[in-house]
Amino acid sequence: MRNIYDLTLKELEDYFISIGDKKFRAIQVYDFLYKKRVKSIDEMTNIGNNIKERLKNDFDMFKIKLVLKQSDKDVSKYLFELSDGGRIESVLMYHDYGISICVSSQIGCNMGCAFCESGRLKKIRNLEAYEIVEQILLIEEDIGKRISHVVIMGIGEPFDNYDNVMRFIKIINEGKGIDIGSRHITVSTCGLIPGIEKFMNEEGQVNLAISLHAPNNEIRDKIMKINKVYKIEKLIKVIKEYIKKTNRRVTFEYILLENVNDSNECAYKLSRLLKGINCYVNLIPYNETENIGFKRTKNAQIMKFYDILKKSSINVTVRREFGGKVDAACGQLRANNMN
Repeated sequence: MRNIYDLTLKELEDYFISIGDKKFRAIQVYDFLYKKRVKSIDEMTNIGNNIKERLKNDFDMFKIKLVLKQSDKDVSKYLFELSDGGRIESVLMYHDYGISICVSSQIGCNMGCAFCESGRLKKIRNLEAYEIVEQILLIEEDIGKRISHVVIMGIGEPFDNYDNVMRFIKIINEGKGIDIGSRHITVSTCGLIPGIEKFMNEEGQVNLAISLHAPNNEIRDKIMKINKVYKIEKLIKVIKEYIKKTNRRVTFEYILLENVNDSNECAYKLSRLLKGINCYVNLIPYNETENIGFKRTKNAQIMKFYDILKKSSINVTVRREFGGKVDAACGQLRANNMN
């Protein structure tokens, strides 16, 4: 049975037409699902009983459940269990510009980046679109507030689950639904070039972030397996094509690892690599974990790295640190409670 949160508004309209009803019924149902936030089809009060029975026969609703919540200041990490027993995590962050959520797109991850906890659990399966949507719905229910920004940067590689991620984006972007603006949605990839090439042809203004983390192939090969398939020169070439086609700025994520990719020489190489590209670099202080041996770059060197990029006319920021005390920071999502 299909989950009703897996349907776009257009698909729901087509469904009602196919059963001999009017397509405006889809807007009513979307309103109940995403504005009134009903918990069952029976709560859709202005829909006839015959239609409600048909909906109950054809669709189910919530399939994921909240298992654990951990909070620290402006961040909360949520552990969810799926209908098949699989577990995923999402992270809620309070910013001065709004409330953001980092959602997962897969159970486990096959990308195997050396510094990332998520990749220690190999990919079990892709998430369906509704399983990503429900992460937002359950967290909004928990906090009683509306989420304004969504980043698809949790467990999994979004472009390894391309179709479900694009469906998810279409559902949450729908104005008659959750209504999160496309410019408030960011997809992060470690560099799956076929996905980037498809993404540049999508409509809308959804943001793209690239997990780069190295200025050359020598270093990137050691810490990111994907670079052995798609070398950095090819990645940069397709990013330039993406920017030319979409006229959108790209974010390059760069985790600083002590004595690995954080030297002044690396900063100069990164500046030369990105020169002339419409982008900004997000420097990320590494979040150490007990399972991985990389160390965090010292603050003084982080600022030296930052200054070199800044003086080379690269737009650069140092990411505000979130959630390290509850293992919710960048690269830490795996869940001690996961199998």
